[in-house]
Amino acid sequence: MDDLLIRSRRTVLPDGEHPAAVSIRDGRITAISGYSDDRPATASVDLGDVALLPGLVDTHVHINEPGRTEWEGFATATRAAAAGGVTTLIDMPLNSLPPTVGPAALAAKREAAEGACAVDVGFWGGAVPGNRAELRPLHDLGVFGFKCFTSDSGVPEFPPLPYGEMREAFREIASFGGLVIVHAEDPAALSAPTGGGYPEFLASRPPSAERRAVEQVVRLAEETGVRAHILHLSAADCLDVLAKAQADGLPITAETCPHYLTLSAEDASGAYLGGDPQIPGVRSPEPLASLRSPATAFKCCPPIRDAANRDRLWEGLASGVISCVVTDHSPCTPELKRGDFATAWGGISSLQLGLPVVWTAARERGHGLDDVVRWMSEAPAALAGVPGKGGIVVGNDADLVAFAPDATLTVDPAALHHRHPVTPYAGRTLAGAVETTWLRGVPAGERPAGRLLAREAR
Repeated sequence: MDDLLIRSRRTVLPDGEHPAAVSIRDGRITAISGYSDDRPATASVDLGDVALLPGLVDTHVHINEPGRTEWEGFATATRAAAAGGVTTLIDMPLNSLPPTVGPAALAAKREAAEGACAVDVGFWGGAVPGNRAELRPLHDLGVFGFKCFTSDSGVPEFPPLPYGEMREAFREIASFGGLVIVHAEDPAALSAPTGGGYPEFLASRPPSAERRAVEQVVRLAEETGVRAHILHLSAADCLDVLAKAQADGLPITAETCPHYLTLSAEDASGAYLGGDPQIPGVRSPEPLASLRSPATAFKCCPPIRDAANRDRLWEGLASGVISCVVTDHSPCTPELKRGDFATAWGGISSLQLGLPVVWTAARERGHGLDDVVRWMSEAPAALAGVPGKGGIVVGNDADLVAFAPDATLTVDPAALHHRHPVTPYAGRTLAGAVETTWLRGVPAGERPAGRLLAREAR
């Protein structure tokens, strides 16, 4: 007898939506049958028209622990993930202290995460100047790949790789079949903002900076044979470069993020910029629910661009040039969001909100839940090689989400599980709501039942 049977008339399977029943035993999916099939189980749940999705896999999350746990931490980030339908995340090698650039730092990261996670967590390693000898040991210890920057990362302990050193790192990673993930902005095309407003910030990080860096990554990938992935693609001007590289057979993929698909420079320029008291959680005399989003909540690098660029990103996603949608959840303390666009920390917190944010925009553009699942679960799991994740498939972990696609959700920062309730989505009404998230067949978020994951050997 199975432990649990979950029925839904809108079960999203690898070949689309179907009425189905999913059987679970010992944390794994044991069978997928018809909606009305009567399979014995200790307990059953009938979702009716509430959709059943595979748990999301977010491969771009900055948890910041150890070292900067006041920004975020494993406990808070993974509770937010569970509330948002994310059952697996992979933690970036910065902005923790120490950054994950060697075996000792990975051990410190795993020690901080052990017993604290509400969902499953894996780790990226980092490629920085001088750590080439650490890359293979980190790979052997199970990191999912290696992140590098072409430009300043924002923290001094994780410096960028000059292109010459990047070539050597790519060659080393290619030698053991690893994956490199790249923050691609060419430093020669970046400048300091000439003022504190959003237009000045946007002008300081033009699309040409992304395009030039992506072109260089493509050249180095062709030269070294490394498998490469472009992180948080913001500039649609890069799509033709990526499409050609993919057509030429190069192992190059790309992701984008909910904020690039749903927000715009016009939104950011028109947002309220009223000083510290308007930032949720920072000595405000007003009730939290009444606060407007501070303008600097929109700041991230690369930046959110205009609405026409956003439309082209959707085209790139529909065509498959962009394969993944992940959050780049990059929180900080509210104090670091003070000031203007020239001085505030660049990062957007959206781990709990990614699914309804993307679904709201996707269905308006004619996409279905199966598309969202492909972008936010199947493709990220395949990119990183996360075992047992990414789809409602017999043998996979029973990581599942009950998602009400026609419900409405108004974003209240006070209801977020992120450590700090600063979000550009404050007050927005979204389509869809997560009702229950199961991790290996057990409701997630109620206890720290998450496991620490390692890369599946290829």
